[in-house]
Amino acid sequence: MVKSTKTTGKKRTKRSSSKVATVRSKKAFKTYKQAISYLFKKTDYEREESLRYNVTTFSLDRMEKLLSLVANPHRKIHTVHIAGTKGKGSTATMLGKMLEANGYSVGLYTSPHVVHLHERITVNSQMIREQEMLGLVNRIYGPVEKMSKTDPPTFFEIMTALAFMYFVDKKIDIAVIETGLGGRLDSTNVIQPKVIGITSLSIDHQHQLGMTIGSIAKEKAGVFKRAVPAITVQQEPEAMSVLKSRATAVKAPLSVTGGDIDFSYRFETSREHGPHTRICLTTPTSKFEHLRVPLHGRHQAINCGLALAMLDKLKSSGYKIDNEKATEGLSEVSLAGRMEMICDDPRIMIDGAHNAASIRALIYAIGQNVPYDSMVVIFGCNRDKDVEGMLRELQYGADKVIFVRSNSAKAMSPLDLADMYSEMCGKMYQTAVSLREALRLASSAVGREDLICIAGSFYLIGQAKMLFTSNQAFLTG
Repeated sequence: MVKSTKTTGKKRTKRSSSKVATVRSKKAFKTYKQAISYLFKKTDYEREESLRYNVTTFSLDRMEKLLSLVANPHRKIHTVHIAGTKGKGSTATMLGKMLEANGYSVGLYTSPHVVHLHERITVNSQMIREQEMLGLVNRIYGPVEKMSKTDPPTFFEIMTALAFMYFVDKKIDIAVIETGLGGRLDSTNVIQPKVIGITSLSIDHQHQLGMTIGSIAKEKAGVFKRAVPAITVQQEPEAMSVLKSRATAVKAPLSVTGGDIDFSYRFETSREHGPHTRICLTTPTSKFEHLRVPLHGRHQAINCGLALAMLDKLKSSGYKIDNEKATEGLSEVSLAGRMEMICDDPRIMIDGAHNAASIRALIYAIGQNVPYDSMVVIFGCNRDKDVEGMLRELQYGADKVIFVRSNSAKAMSPLDLADMYSEMCGKMYQTAVSLREALRLASSAVGREDLICIAGSFYLIGQAKMLFTSNQAFLTG
């Protein structure tokens, strides 16, 4: 693990090496299994059937209270903050890798996870260990129980607090923090970051964030803070207008890649790297020319540009950044569940695309980067998503769709999905009672030059990943 001795040129917040205080004197849990079971019993809005989005269900006051009971760890670390609809995790990971390659100890907090809960909390690309998580849950148990008598913290609030506590324990140099839902009321919005990034905005979580791109942008822009530089990418005019208006209102300097930040990208194919995208980004303090994006798709080129622009802001604020080292770090980026090939025979890809814009980007990226004769898509999604929009995009890329239910409480019925799809287009489809059955149906319908793609829900691709990690015998057996 990299241990940095660098400074940022500014006075660093003094960190305590002592354990974060709690209101308990003895351990609540002896085993990791007990601790995790306790966590998963807490209210989890990611799994809620219906969700009210207001200052009661999403309370920054409650989050601040919880953090105050564990000695305010969020005030003892330097952070950057990333909000947006799609690409947050990719942008956060790319930025984290570039900082890590420059010798900094980097915490990364993202959500949701694909397979393992610990994917959400990492330091220098290493997931938190079970014993470390057990210790943290024991430390936060007292404060959580104290608050539970009147205003119980949620699963995500507890996880966010655990991440901050862990980063203090690890004496990190900087943490890259991704929002969970929205921005304005998100549990992560208690931090005072060095720089803020807003990824591409599109329609998602309409029942919580609003039915228009403007209302969604307003919620995302809630992370802007006075005098904290913010960077975004090219957005739809309505969204961009809202972002600029909010930035002006709170006096947050806002920059745009492809606008006042010189940014461009192009697709190419080479013998060494195959199909890929290269980008150029130039600022007064940095120049990146023809940099290869480590992840497939033009949407990832846009995310990469945002990560580079955020890195440059840190550089201009005193962080010692070597562009060549940053490039080396970027080349090491890989992400589970983003155009990830989990089987070669038959070829099976998983991707966490879970709104219309993401499905559109996925179909386009597959067409550019993955040669195939025909594509079968195994699709499942939640009822609170833009289902019609996703199905509309699917018909333009899938030769056949197999609808299935994920293990989410909010998962939509495969029969309902099939009914909607049949009304929309005349393409082939089937339904399956399980992912295993869907995979058997798909594998019997494809040849060596075909592709199976599983998409629509992180729950579904997580199931697929676990299925293939354990064994692949079900495809032939």
